[in-house]
Amino acid sequence: MLHTTFLERRRLESLSRGDLAEHQRRRLNVLVKAILPRNRFYAEKLAPQFDFDRLSDANGPLGSLDELAEWPYTFKEELQPVAGSEPWASNLTFPQDDYLRYHQTSGTRGRPMAVLDTGEDWQWWLECWQYVFDAADIQPNDRLLMAFSFGPFVGFWSAFEAAIARGCLVVPAGGLTTLARLEMLRSARATVVFSTPSYALHMAEVGAAHQIDVAHLGLRKVVLAGEPGGSIPHVRARIGELWDAEVFDHGGATEIGPWGYGDATARGMHVMESEFIAEFLSLETGQAAVEGELSELVLTNLGRVGCPVIRYRTGDLVRPIWEHESANRFVLLDGGIVGRSDDMLVVRGVNIFPSSIDQILRSFPEVVEYRTTIDKAGAMDQITVEVEDRLEEPARIAEELRLRLGLKIEVYPVPLGSLPRFEGKGKRVIDQR
Repeated sequence: MLHTTFLERRRLESLSRGDLAEHQRRRLNVLVKAILPRNRFYAEKLAPQFDFDRLSDANGPLGSLDELAEWPYTFKEELQPVAGSEPWASNLTFPQDDYLRYHQTSGTRGRPMAVLDTGEDWQWWLECWQYVFDAADIQPNDRLLMAFSFGPFVGFWSAFEAAIARGCLVVPAGGLTTLARLEMLRSARATVVFSTPSYALHMAEVGAAHQIDVAHLGLRKVVLAGEPGGSIPHVRARIGELWDAEVFDHGGATEIGPWGYGDATARGMHVMESEFIAEFLSLETGQAAVEGELSELVLTNLGRVGCPVIRYRTGDLVRPIWEHESANRFVLLDGGIVGRSDDMLVVRGVNIFPSSIDQILRSFPEVVEYRTTIDKAGAMDQITVEVEDRLEEPARIAEELRLRLGLKIEVYPVPLGSLPRFEGKGKRVIDQR
């Protein structure tokens, strides 16, 4: 059973910045009182800055949300279990017997890390997902097909159960081939598909190879997660055109929660500020970012008592916009997640994000798949791009890359179907330097 209503979520989205800050302060005080001092990770981490005697203050231990800026950051490496200890994240508040859900991070950056949730935490996950469903206009009479292999990754399970809580018919498609998933989508008459951007493109490709036009399958919506592509205009447009459906993005992480969702104008993503405190660190100065500045997203979750993260350095690079025209007053990330701090490539003195390459390549509708390789040619960095290009005219792609990135990049055609396909997070950049 859901605890929040559509009207309550809309009310929270419309709060002024001042009222929202007070809402967050109260929620953070509730969280801090619930986890300290029993959460050993944060009790030790906050000891130099936090006055534990203030836990009994009637107004709460934090008199102002500004005090949060004095607390230390949390890094993913700190959460990794210590050798010889239990194999899950080190920031648990309760004994292991209090937890009901086991999931783990994808392992695309470092070792996979197990994360546990209590029953109350899991309910919080389902409540957060309702903001995503609201934005995508998912109705109880929709039929949702989850085009994932499931496994231990939390996003698939939380979306699945949140949709059930909303009253939707949910079709699991784990353990099936892509063609079998398309047949299930058709036979179940699904109206919404959940997948990664890469896999949405791949399903359309497989459909075309088997005379299944996915644009005629009756979908209303495609909800994306797992990769930046959901907020890249050319990728969104390509998926929307192929499926003849509206496309919505979503942001989340196993160790944080489902924190973001697409805005009504498709300009980017909103941070769910009723459930997360968002801070933005300027890449240039390391200080608080200003409007529109490229910055790292830092998040504090407010409803996950059993596995909290406070001032968590996500590594996601974004451009925050507080002054925008949307009725939803939550901060808007212009363009969604534009890259990751640990993905930024420096090639011949030029900063390049894989998402920038993706946006350029996806602007060519004839490009089916691609792979980028960076290596050395003598003392110089060299970039090559392999493309499955139906036109087999790589020169036009190389010229667009040169104009938009300021680098000469060699582009080579390869046979259709020869490059890897991805169901989960795609890895299209190989750095061999």
